[in-house]
Amino acid sequence: MPPENLFEESADDTRTAIMEATYRALTEYGYAGLTIQRIADKFDKSKSLLYHHYDGKDDLLVDFLEFVLDYAESNVPRSGDESAPKRLTAFIDSVFPPDPETDDEFVGVFVQLRAQAVQDDDYECHFTESDRYFRQHIAGVIEDGIEEGTFREVDAEQSAAFLVSLVNAALTERTTTDDPEALRAVRAEVDEYLETRLLANDDAGNSER
Repeated sequence: MPPENLFEESADDTRTAIMEATYRALTEYGYAGLTIQRIADKFDKSKSLLYHHYDGKDDLLVDFLEFVLDYAESNVPRSGDESAPKRLTAFIDSVFPPDPETDDEFVGVFVQLRAQAVQDDDYECHFTESDRYFRQHIAGVIEDGIEEGTFREVDAEQSAAFLVSLVNAALTERTTTDDPEALRAVRAEVDEYLETRLLANDDAGNSER
């Protein structure tokens, strides 16, 4: 399922409706079976709007990715809302849910679209920028933790690059394999990394994390 309020009406209701129709069609037909017409069939407003705003399905799908990234940027926990360890753990929890067999429909959409970046420059540009955003976000969380004394003096950018790369691999594994025990093992190792590499000695094993 998509994040709560992702398709909530906004100042640009038409774009939101197009994005919801795109998501519904993509989950039903997959990337290979998706067409502008199938998206239009899920769209309640004038179908000519789709053809007016987008040159083809890939143009629309890249805009869909931008739409979701905008949502993510506006909904990440900010500095001061919670401690840095809690913010970082919340990010990790979103990738490794308590039940590895949870519905991965939404994640699967992104794995399908990320695969298009192998051959399409527009997708590659989007995922380059989105990965950069998440690296910067995680690096900022780690820097906050260093400043507040909950994280060790580590290279924040290097740690963030490692965690984002790990997240991308885990999301692919979640949606392309059926081995929840492997994901549990990876999560256990991530927790070990957080405790031995990032958390300050006084905070290792602290329930606040």
